[in-house]
Amino acid sequence: MKRSIALILLTTMLLALTATAPRGASKEPVRARHGVAASVNEIASRVGVEVMQRGGNAIDAAVAVGLALAVTWPSAGNIGGGGFMMIRRADGATEIIDYRERAPLAASRDMYLDGKGDVVKNASTVGYKAVGVPGTVAGLALALSRHGKLKWADVIEPARALAAEGFTLNHQTARGIQGSKDLLSRFPESNRIFLRSGKPFEEGDRIVQPELAQTLARLKEKGPREFYEGETARLIVDDMKANGGLVTARDLKEYEPAIRVPLKGTYRGYEIVTMPPPSSGGAALIEMLNVLEHYDLSRMGWNSSAELHLLVETMRRAFADRAEFMGDADFVKVPVSGLISKKYADRLAQTIAPDHATPSESVRAGKPTGYESTETTHFTLIDDEGNVVSNTYTLNNSFGSGVTAQGTGVLLNNEMDDFTSKPGVPNGYGLLQGEANAIAPRKRPLSAMTPTIVLKDGKFLFAIGSPGGPTIINTVLQIIVNIIDFGMNIQQAIDSPRIHHQWMPDSVRWEPLGVNSDTRAALVKMGHTVSDKPGYIGDAHGVMVEPKTGIRLGASDPRLGGAAIGY
Repeated sequence: MKRSIALILLTTMLLALTATAPRGASKEPVRARHGVAASVNEIASRVGVEVMQRGGNAIDAAVAVGLALAVTWPSAGNIGGGGFMMIRRADGATEIIDYRERAPLAASRDMYLDGKGDVVKNASTVGYKAVGVPGTVAGLALALSRHGKLKWADVIEPARALAAEGFTLNHQTARGIQGSKDLLSRFPESNRIFLRSGKPFEEGDRIVQPELAQTLARLKEKGPREFYEGETARLIVDDMKANGGLVTARDLKEYEPAIRVPLKGTYRGYEIVTMPPPSSGGAALIEMLNVLEHYDLSRMGWNSSAELHLLVETMRRAFADRAEFMGDADFVKVPVSGLISKKYADRLAQTIAPDHATPSESVRAGKPTGYESTETTHFTLIDDEGNVVSNTYTLNNSFGSGVTAQGTGVLLNNEMDDFTSKPGVPNGYGLLQGEANAIAPRKRPLSAMTPTIVLKDGKFLFAIGSPGGPTIINTVLQIIVNIIDFGMNIQQAIDSPRIHHQWMPDSVRWEPLGVNSDTRAALVKMGHTVSDKPGYIGDAHGVMVEPKTGIRLGASDPRLGGAAIGY
């Protein structure tokens, strides 16, 4: 009898572990008493920690990391792109620096259409006409001036030194350059700098970027406005004029980042603090969490066919709403309050059948009341005081437009592809987008970037974000679910395999070793279309505070070889 009871107890424990633990080994998060910097590149993460050790706070360190990644992670780290920085001060005050790129003044609604009204292939993704007005330098400078402790010259120096003295390429950075050689070879400066005029860099090579070092030196000496009104601005504009680009001196001079109030939602007693428009990420994230709150995911079991079916159906509906409603709220009316309301989620949940898929062609945007690239990168930091930064920024596609502005060493974005070139025609990520995201001068394109902070009982618990174009939103969603519903630590939650569905195309993407053949067959039987081949999704980096000890935990995604560094 005792043996039977023991067996029952053991079986119950194993079932509980099966429902909550990730499928596979995962290293422990980095543990630190003072601060952590987590990014895709170990060199940049170390820069962040060194800045905090010199007396800087998390905001100082984040600015230094962002500038360093422009040197060490050129496919997405940048000063020629844009993004969003969420800052939570130790006292709980939270704001967002929106330094998303803007459309040039010369941009027009149909600028990427031919005489027949069809979208011109690659017009919004490759070359000078794909470039939006960069916001990174202005955004990082604004964050520093509002919340930092150190001087601009102090936080830019590590990046300048890395560009001037060079660094050794790791496997991931070298692979990124080699993978984009067709794009980079089309533009003389990019070809010369990154491909050595036909001899692409390899792992273990040392890369020195003297033109970028000179640009960073000018910014160090004359301040961040030099990028928009000084010699660097002149060089960018001259290169634009010579090659048919649209960005002018006036565009650069008039660029200003915006300060945004974060969106807030709740999920099973946790507070979700996330991105408002022009990112679609925050509203879609809260909408999906509101729907999932109707179900006991932990009882279904992690990555069971029942749980994955529910995730896909929830993603499908949120991305349909994204296509219809989302855009730059400075230009169009976005029904955010309706999209993130619990009542709206109640109605959406009622449309989900537990045992069969809803074809995407039959799913249209809902009726709520009230009114982005896989090659993005994210970094997250926390300091000794408890200040937290969650930052996502991008050139859009890998190496952006492919253009390096003559004489600057600065790679320029192709962010104009994140607008709707033509309603109903997919962009570079296969996303269908609506009239709300149509091109207009000064407008910011819709993004999927979703830097997010999660609180429990008013106290910081963890911060997370990821690159990945439209997969960003679903990556952040699944990490939150992994932690809250399945009891994972932050490293396990990041390591665990993910899925992605974005309404159109109607296909479930999955990761290697993430969804076994039996589960895929069960999903197909329910009516889901599952992609034939797997592929990795996202590259998340996060920090967490261990509630009982106050120890800082750092976690970086193994998918691109990132590193969390603590002190």
